[in-house]
Amino acid sequence: MNQHGFFYAIEPFVRRLPAVERPKGHVHFKRKLSWTLAILLLYFVLGNIPLFGLSVASTDIFSAYRAFFAGSFGSMMLLGIGPIVTASIVLQLLVGAEIIKLDLSDPRDQAIYQGTQKALVFVMVAVEALPQVMGGYLLPDPGLASTLGVSLGIISLLIFIQVFVGGSLIVYMDEVVSKWGVGSGVGLFIVAGISQQLVTGIINPATGDAGLPVGIIPKWIDIIRLQLISFDTIFTSEGLRFILVTGGILALISTVMIILLVVLVESTRIEIPLAHSRVRGARGRFPVKLVYASVLPMILVRAIQANIEMMGALLAGKIGTMTTATVTGQGVTTVYTGYSSLLGNFISEAKYNAATGAAMSGSSPQPVSGLMYYMSALRGPSDWMPGMVQGSAGMVELGFQSLVGWQILLHVLVDATFLIIGGIIFAIFWIETTGMGPKSVATKIHNSGLQIPGYRRNPASIERLMERYIPKVTVIGGVIIGLLTLIASLLGTLGGAGGTGLLLAVSIVYRLYEQIASEQIQEMYPMMQKFFGATV
Repeated sequence: MNQHGFFYAIEPFVRRLPAVERPKGHVHFKRKLSWTLAILLLYFVLGNIPLFGLSVASTDIFSAYRAFFAGSFGSMMLLGIGPIVTASIVLQLLVGAEIIKLDLSDPRDQAIYQGTQKALVFVMVAVEALPQVMGGYLLPDPGLASTLGVSLGIISLLIFIQVFVGGSLIVYMDEVVSKWGVGSGVGLFIVAGISQQLVTGIINPATGDAGLPVGIIPKWIDIIRLQLISFDTIFTSEGLRFILVTGGILALISTVMIILLVVLVESTRIEIPLAHSRVRGARGRFPVKLVYASVLPMILVRAIQANIEMMGALLAGKIGTMTTATVTGQGVTTVYTGYSSLLGNFISEAKYNAATGAAMSGSSPQPVSGLMYYMSALRGPSDWMPGMVQGSAGMVELGFQSLVGWQILLHVLVDATFLIIGGIIFAIFWIETTGMGPKSVATKIHNSGLQIPGYRRNPASIERLMERYIPKVTVIGGVIIGLLTLIASLLGTLGGAGGTGLLLAVSIVYRLYEQIASEQIQEMYPMMQKFFGATV
């Protein structure tokens, strides 16, 4: 059976998957806004429903990528948009490499592609949840199991079911927003998560690292009140590090800079004039943005790194040589566990109450040297500033050698390569699989009754013009967004949102603003609905 035959054979199955019905006519903007706010509220509610039976000793294997996976550890939203992103990566790579030959300009093939992607998302929900449950990261609560008189395996099964239900719900929540709301569910959830972390990074009074509040405002109130830095030490290396890193000023500067840079690149565009062939004087423009494919392909790049890191951690825990070290202080016992393998050295930590021995928290194995270290994503100044990298928790206790300058530099270069090359590749795949390529755009413009002044009114002429701009701008945009992500990742952000997460959130909000503006124009001028539907 050829590939088309296979996909046509599974077409009845993917068409029978439960789906949110598309609106049959124009949806009023107020109704769209209501659906969007309702789904956002549901997202926050589900993100605050704890998983029944989950032990506090469980570890978040995706903690470093939590911001842009839009999930909440320990809740039904644990997986976030991870399965949707992973399914999209798999299909985009297969279609882009022509391993799967589907003509996405054909409505039937496009429907099969979208249906297959949805089916694959449910598979990915199970694929991402099972290793965490069976690999010992999502641990069952032994106390609850004893109380209910059931085995730990039953509690683990209940945890898996809850995670699977939450992962499935987010698929349909995304569909509701995409069809009945404003923007996309994936973008909305990312913005919600990042916004929450930014607010936390500004005003949260809870104690964090160095015994100071997490929020930058209460942190500096304490620094000034307790006189933790004097004028004599401000201009020393230790003083500058305290102000910029510990004090969070570097994260604040980085956050503001990223917001301004994203707004700048998002507002930079080439506008191709359009005129209506039948309505004299009706004109418009088709914008080819500098970041034409948006920043969403960056999610795909980071998702690949997250999955590589997860597989590396799982393998290190199974095949690596394990060593442990215990440190007790301030009523807390910290157990560092090191894993050494061909993939590199990993460290995980678990904290217990020194008096009672009760588990308090834990972290998944993080690469600190070797192959997996170089392939992991940069997460802030502590990943490349030599003094801070060498001070990674547990390295000294476990006897691991501190990283030297060339290793840190190689880590930065590898991550830069991932971001720039990955940004280009996924930007190209993105425009082809989302109907933003020259051929698709030309067909939409032609079918809407529009034409480019000075060119024949046929799709081929429009396509030739689009081919002058779209492929080049797509590649340039992929490079720019990769570089912006690298800068953001190096400098860090307020609230630990992460450079990539903040970059995504600002870009999504900017495009959401543009979409809301176009929706309002359509409400005021109903004649423009067809134009916007075809060209924006």
